[in-house]
Amino acid sequence: QVQLVESGGGLVQAGGSLRLSCAASGIIYNINAMGWYRQAPGKERELVARITGGGSISYADSVKGRFTISRGNAKNTVLLQMNSLEPEDTAVYYCHADGVRSKGLVANFWGQGTQVTVSS
Repeated sequence: QVQLVESGGGLVQAGGSLRLSCAASGIIYNINAMGWYRQAPGKERELVARITGGGSISYADSVKGRFTISRGNAKNTVLLQMNSLEPEDTAVYYCHADGVRSKGLVANFWGQGTQVTVSS
C-alpha cells in the first residue's frame, strides 16, 4: 500500500517561512509527478506547485516568487519551501502523487494534510 506522509506545517507570522516535506512509501516503481495542493476553509482545493519526474515545475500564480518546490534527497520525496508567507496562505496543505506505478497498477494518492497557519 502506497502512503504519502507530510510534515512541516505549523504556525508562523506573516513574512515568515516554513518548509513542508512529503515522502511516498510502499512498493513504488515510478511516480509521474508529485505536488502540493491546499484547501482553505470554505474554498475548493487548489494546486500550489507540482514537479514531474522529468523536472517540469508549475506554480499557482499566487505563490510564484515565494514558494519553491523541489525533490528531496531521498527517493520519492518532495519539498515545498514557503517564504514571505501571507495570511492568505493559511490552509491545509496536501501532498499529491499522480501516476504512481505500484504492483502492476497505476493510481493517484493523497497525503493526510498538514495545517499551515499564517498570523497577521
